[in-house]
Amino acid sequence: MEAEKVLTPSTVVVIPLGAASKEHGPHLKLANDWLMAEYLKQRVAERADVVIAPTVPYSFYPAFVEYPGSTSLRLDVACETILDICRGLARFGPRRFYVLNTGVSTLRALAPAAETLAGEGILLRYTDLGKLLGPVEETLGEQEGGTHADEMETSMMLVIAPSTVRMENAVKDYHPGPGRLTREKGKGGTYSPTGIYGDPTLATPEKGEAALKALLDGILGEIEALRRDAPRP
Repeated sequence: MEAEKVLTPSTVVVIPLGAASKEHGPHLKLANDWLMAEYLKQRVAERADVVIAPTVPYSFYPAFVEYPGSTSLRLDVACETILDICRGLARFGPRRFYVLNTGVSTLRALAPAAETLAGEGILLRYTDLGKLLGPVEETLGEQEGGTHADEMETSMMLVIAPSTVRMENAVKDYHPGPGRLTREKGKGGTYSPTGIYGDPTLATPEKGEAALKALLDGILGEIEALRRDAPRP
């Protein structure tokens, strides 16, 4: 009965998406993305009038499957998972959904889901980390390059859950290449014996605070823009 009162056509439903079992090098937890999603959803709930759905712990993460503990859904399954969640909740009224996305490869599943739902009169928007964090990385970033378990991600975790970060195990591991990460040199793909892609040794809480502010401000702005947008009839 309580759910019926808040699931209305004007409601924005936030769906956190964060891997609960995906490698993040020797210095971060397998549940790193899930921890980040949990933190961000709490901050969003404090500042926006939204309904928060349960965090989705699995999605499309093909770049990390060589590393023990990493899981990845097939692309079509990851897409259909989001479709089923949105369609299920839309039956009770909501037509606007925002995926609080903490991944990169997940964009490949979210984009077709949004397109499909648009044809059904349901709006789906989602976080693009590269877009929202890009300006901060350009200003504060010192690493040569990287996108995973790197300087900026580690900096944010030093703020979100410092007890889960083992900085004594952080190392620079950056070998640009094509394709997914691989533990075996010369196998093809992007060589990374540690599962890191970047330089987490440069991480600081100060950088993390700046990155999280930019990320949260961006997410909240996108949620409000979604609230004003009208679904296709």
